[in-house]
Amino acid sequence: MTTQHGSFLATRPGRLTLLLLCAVQFLDVADSSIMNVALPSIRRGLGFSVQNLQWVLSGYLVTYGGLLLLGGRAADLLGRRRLLAAGTTLFAVCSLAGGLAANAGMLIGARLGQGAGAAMMAPAGLSILTTTFSQGTDRNRALGTWGAVSGLAAAAGVFLGGVLSQGPGWRWVLFVNLPVCALILAGAAGLLATSQQLGTALGLAIFSAIATARTGALLATGAPRATALTGGYQRALLACAIFLLAAAVIALRATNTRGEPAAHPGHLPASHDRIPAPELTD
Repeated sequence: MTTQHGSFLATRPGRLTLLLLCAVQFLDVADSSIMNVALPSIRRGLGFSVQNLQWVLSGYLVTYGGLLLLGGRAADLLGRRRLLAAGTTLFAVCSLAGGLAANAGMLIGARLGQGAGAAMMAPAGLSILTTTFSQGTDRNRALGTWGAVSGLAAAAGVFLGGVLSQGPGWRWVLFVNLPVCALILAGAAGLLATSQQLGTALGLAIFSAIATARTGALLATGAPRATALTGGYQRALLACAIFLLAAAVIALRATNTRGEPAAHPGHLPASHDRIPAPELTD
């Protein structure tokens, strides 16, 4: 996006837009590490077993990584601002549910939902960034800032997790997301323009996302037990993961081919496809 003065990033709306998108990325990345320090408190509070405790971390990463393909495609097909708002809302609801969790199953379910929301937010935010800051210098600065925030968020997540779990309690590791989500939703409504929808053919994209998420879940559940498996079972586990990942890639490529926007309404067919007009007689 450009203005009559040149750089959109130099304007107040441009800086606020970049701040909003950096907040989206910070929230997504920080939540992948913010639970690490809180795990002992969570285990004592909800009675987690050692085997199931890994899902507090893995659950978020499995749905986040597995649904990124679907999130990126859905941002193109359904609209970037709409998907960002939907993902942020889902993330906020799951953060509230996780903070109020009464047992291990509720917390794991909330973490799975958080990952799904983050998988909608991240590709939509990056797509908005690259389309909003279209000039070379603006885009380079915006992407540099966005990347730096990603690295900062990973470290800040561990720090904030320790401070909150040792202070008000581990539940605030989840509750702290709520005001950030509210600010993101308000900023998206006030700053971001509605993007054009390209279609609604999501069938193969959904299959691709399911296959990718299933691959992550298979590896997440199988890797901790790999040492206890025989060589044949280890090879079977690896073969299943490779097969599912290959199916996801093939489905995604097919989706990109079939999901092209329809021809412009004003497009004229080729000459050999035209129906000749009837001749007029006196």
